[in-house]
Amino acid sequence: MYNKNWKDISYLKAGNDKQRKSYEILTHIKIFNILSEYNPILVGTIPLGIDIENSDLDIICKVNHFEKFKNILIDNFAIYKDFKITYKEEFVTICNFIVEGIEIEIYGSTYDTEKSNGYRHMIVEDRLLNLYGDNFRKDIIDLKINGLKTEPAFAKVLKLEDNPYKQLLLLETYSDEELYKKY
Repeated sequence: MYNKNWKDISYLKAGNDKQRKSYEILTHIKIFNILSEYNPILVGTIPLGIDIENSDLDIICKVNHFEKFKNILIDNFAIYKDFKITYKEEFVTICNFIVEGIEIEIYGSTYDTEKSNGYRHMIVEDRLLNLYGDNFRKDIIDLKINGLKTEPAFAKVLKLEDNPYKQLLLLETYSDEELYKKY
C-alpha cells in the first residue's frame, strides 16, 4: 500500500524538475495557506509525475460559501496572468491563472476533496503506476503526448472498456495483488 500524504505538497521537493518548480511556485504564492479553509488538495498529472509540457496544476477545494470563495480568489490571484473565474454549474467555481509559465486551476465544489473523483482517480493511478513500473508510466506519458487525456490513457493501457473515468474508480476496491494479477 502506498500512503503518501497528498495534503502536504512537500513531496514535490524530491520530484522531477516540474514538480520542484511547482512546489516553489505554490509555496511562493502561499496558495495552500490562502485556501486552507477549503481543504485544498493538488491532484492530477504533476503530483503523479506523468505530466507533459502543457500540464497544469489542479487544486480541488470544498466550498460551502461560493461568494466568499470567489472574493478570496479575486483578492489573492487576480494579479496573475490570464486570471479568470468560470462557473461550470451552480455549485462549481473554476479559477485559472498562470504563474511562471505554469497554469493553475482551482476547482471549487461542494464535494469533500478526498471523496472527489479527481482525488480518487489520482489515488488509483498512483497505485497503478507503483505496481506496474517505468514501462507502464512511459506508455501513459506517450499516450498523453499523443493527445489522450489521463484517464483514457490509463484505460487504453489497461484495456478497460466503456467509460474510462468510471472504470478507473471501480479499481479502487481491488487489492494491489488483484490489480497486479488482473492487468
